[in-house]
Amino acid sequence: MTRLHLFDLDGTLMRGSAAAVEISRQLGVSAEIAELERDFLLRALAPDEFAVRARELWGELTEAQVEAAFEGAPWLAGIEEVWADIRSRGEYCAVISLSPDFFVERLLAWGAHAAHGSRWPAVPFLEPVERAGILNAAAKVKIADLLCEKFGLLRSDCVAYGDSMSDAEIFAAVPLSVAVNADHHVSEIAALAYQGGDLREAYELVRSGR
Repeated sequence: MTRLHLFDLDGTLMRGSAAAVEISRQLGVSAEIAELERDFLLRALAPDEFAVRARELWGELTEAQVEAAFEGAPWLAGIEEVWADIRSRGEYCAVISLSPDFFVERLLAWGAHAAHGSRWPAVPFLEPVERAGILNAAAKVKIADLLCEKFGLLRSDCVAYGDSMSDAEIFAAVPLSVAVNADHHVSEIAALAYQGGDLREAYELVRSGR
């Protein structure tokens, strides 16, 4: 059976952190992004509004800082090994994240077949964020459907890995879901659950059918 493994990034592939947090750390605006994160989680701040405000905080962002944020992030162990195993089995792996595409797409070098993030202007920023290009939870399902079409698969062939409310819709859309270091928004609806720091262990739950 061929599968498409769909991975969230923030809080899932990256434990206890997010692309926005790591980028903001490089710019010395951690407190400001933490306040935005709280608005997003507790006050239902829309993803496009979050992006517009984050763009204001990141006006001086450089490519070198993006690279440093990516390299220094608290990634789960074993990501490249998991994706290599998926490929060796003739299966597919993709990342779908609300985070900026200039950060998410770096995961292609680790072995993902596809990496989709919110559409942001190129770094260094010369243009504003276009709200229409910012992804939301529903967009994750739409992108999953496009990937299924690309790879000749169905939703029933998909496995979703996520950690928070932005993953709830895709968890509801596919038959197999894995809550990875998750909050209550998805831990209660996921088929499988994993707590820890190694993606290989979460992936093994899927491989073993547990």
